Amino acid sequence: MSLTEHLLRPLLRTSAGRPVITHYDDADGSRIELSVATLANWAAKTANWLVEEFDVEPGDEVAVALPAHWQTAGVLLGAWWCGAHVVSDPAEAVVAFVGPDADGSAARSTAIVALDPLGRGLTTTPDDAFDYLTEARTCGDEFSPLFPVDGDTPALLGTTVDDLLRLARERAAALGVGDGDRVLSTREWTLPNGVVDALLAPIAVGAHVVQVTNPDPARTQAHRDAERVTVDLS
Repeated sequence: MSLTEHLLRPLLRTSAGRPVITHYDDADGSRIELSVATLANWAAKTANWLVEEFDVEPGDEVAVALPAHWQTAGVLLGAWWCGAHVVSDPAEAVVAFVGPDADGSAARSTAIVALDPLGRGLTTTPDDAFDYLTEARTCGDEFSPLFPVDGDTPALLGTTVDDLLRLARERAAALGVGDGDRVLSTREWTLPNGVVDALLAPIAVGAHVVQVTNPDPARTQAHRDAERVTVDLS
């Protein structure tokens, strides 16, 4: 079973409509809230796109060089759902996901993630790249893997599915995160530690991620109060 199925399947069964990620960007003042079902839909669209467009199979490398963002969560969970091995080096990857201002020229194929708060795609797309949001949006909201994803499949920088899930749960315990917690984070989603601590660990134990990108210290306490934060990773 893929990492994404391990993480989302229990939540979809018990609480599909509840929020799982709330993303603030203090630079533009945006707030976007994703339910478990909505996050699963974006992950499914991403997985379907990777399989249909790039023939991604379990173990194939997909590079992700993106900031902490709700769209990044969809990219990562979609990549893991189809069994992709998430890496940071685009050189050998089937496709590399980068932000709108990043240089994706080192990759065989580049998917530009617009990072628009409302999920709008790019206004113009370079000839040698894909507009991820526009392309993936047309794909199916459900995903059925074509190949089984075994627990020893590499998932993140060589760490296998089973080991990454175990690490996420261990980190949640070490950080004091449990079921039902509301976790405020201003951490970058670096690979691997930032993604594990600020994204995977909370979701793995049924907590709600409140991620603040481009944090403004003057607004942090207001975010804590508004989101009824119980664990602070800022």
